[in-house]
Amino acid sequence: MKRALVVGVVGGAGVAAVTVGVTIGHWLLAVIGLVAAGLGLVGVFDLLQTQHSITRNYPVVGHLRFLLERIRPEIQQYFVETNTAGTPFDRETRDLVYDRAKGNHGDEPFGTERDVNAVGYEFVAHSMRARPKPDTPQPRVRLGGPRCTKPYDIALLNVSAMSFGSLSGQAIEALNWGAALGGFAHDTGEGSISRHHTAHGGDLIMEVASGYFGCRTPEGRFDPDAFAARATLDQVKAINIKLSQGAKPGLGGLLPGSKVNAEVAEARGVPVGTTVVSPPVHPEFSTPLELIAFVDRLRDLSGGKPVGFKLCVGSRREFLAICKAMVASGSAPDFIIVDGSEGGTGAGPVEFEDHVGMPLTEGLMFVHNALVGVGLRGQVRIGASGKVATGIDIVKRICQGADFTLAARAMMFAIGCIQAQTCHTNTCPVGVATQDPQRARGLVVTDKKERVFQYQEKTVNSARQIIASMGLDDFDQLSPRKLFRRVDPQVTQTYQELFEWLEPEQLLTAPPTGWGRDWREADADSFEPASHLGRAEERPAMSRGDD
Repeated sequence: MKRALVVGVVGGAGVAAVTVGVTIGHWLLAVIGLVAAGLGLVGVFDLLQTQHSITRNYPVVGHLRFLLERIRPEIQQYFVETNTAGTPFDRETRDLVYDRAKGNHGDEPFGTERDVNAVGYEFVAHSMRARPKPDTPQPRVRLGGPRCTKPYDIALLNVSAMSFGSLSGQAIEALNWGAALGGFAHDTGEGSISRHHTAHGGDLIMEVASGYFGCRTPEGRFDPDAFAARATLDQVKAINIKLSQGAKPGLGGLLPGSKVNAEVAEARGVPVGTTVVSPPVHPEFSTPLELIAFVDRLRDLSGGKPVGFKLCVGSRREFLAICKAMVASGSAPDFIIVDGSEGGTGAGPVEFEDHVGMPLTEGLMFVHNALVGVGLRGQVRIGASGKVATGIDIVKRICQGADFTLAARAMMFAIGCIQAQTCHTNTCPVGVATQDPQRARGLVVTDKKERVFQYQEKTVNSARQIIASMGLDDFDQLSPRKLFRRVDPQVTQTYQELFEWLEPEQLLTAPPTGWGRDWREADADSFEPASHLGRAEERPAMSRGDD
């Protein structure tokens, strides 16, 4: 009753003030009265509404809570978090990307802000016989196994999968133009090839996901003719089959009809205004052998271009089943991209982002070891995707088993992303992750394409400088022995010492203890356990050498 009385008094006084002010021509009094009357109306609404307990109990002033909650992320980012404590990317990393994108070196004064004695801290060791950074073109990695007739030499750092629709047309154009300037690859994402991807001629990796956007029948199945029409474009250099995504592995997707405008519909091959669903699994194959056959089919339809697949590692047994299918069929993908569970997405369930799928380190080492263990590592290249942003990230991932890397969010930083984390709301403040034309106009393609080019070039050059300081001439000389991790405040060990590394064809001859059960349960004819006696016992991604 007291609250209602106060609201009534404020509102009544406001109405009276407006009346008196207008009558005597005292406009300041009228304005004050109008504000008071408005607050009174808000208070009445708050007292009568039933959705929010706070404003029902504390009319008017309760709205301050929602206001502060709304600006909390900005306060946290700009005034509270330290340079090294922010997530998903800390301020130091974001500033480094911004600096390199603008053509600066990304230097830091007065020493590191990292706790070098913290458990988990990783570093590489320099050499007394350090080399000067080589003054040669960027190194390349050849994608193309025995069945590939049009191999592609990919850069060490490339643009990871981000679809048009998730990103604005201007963002896609800036990324692709930057890729064209720097000679690196741009993954289209599952939204297929749009006119924004082809406007500036950058190399494309065409992604094929379970919705088969850009190569689907009206019923949502794979259309080989539509696929071939796009895959044989000169600008398309490789094909990437998306099995799963790090931020939301095991989930499909739904694109609301309200977002399917004419441009999106054209790129994805769906009717305008139609809600389209990506199933959680591919309907074109259901066994490991059928997956390998699908890889071969796409390679033939594309005219012999490299074909691989991307996944966030889940069940070890299931991936080993794919390896058995490679051995049994005598065929293999030309590359595999390992996406870590720390990877990003425009929108995903919190539980999936936080607790489903293997992190990149474990998944990458497992895939590398599995391919070594079946004797196929020499013909299958491995890409690493998941929070790759700096030169040391490239070096670390190659030490852990990768041949090349891809970055998504770091490339977004290069074109102006400020980590506002509003990608799913269509209100991106800098025009990167939005379809709002008024917001997207803030992203000037001719400026941002230079930043994409400069960021990629300077980051790869940083990685080259790091391996030169290690006394190495080439990235091929990196190995698990070159990467150190602190395991307690007094002890550091190399990755070679910390983890078990398989010998070539060891799985085919004598699987070690840590791999035995999963290898026995893996079946090239099925993703189910071979024993048919229930689920195989799942083990962590890597076993210590003394298991």
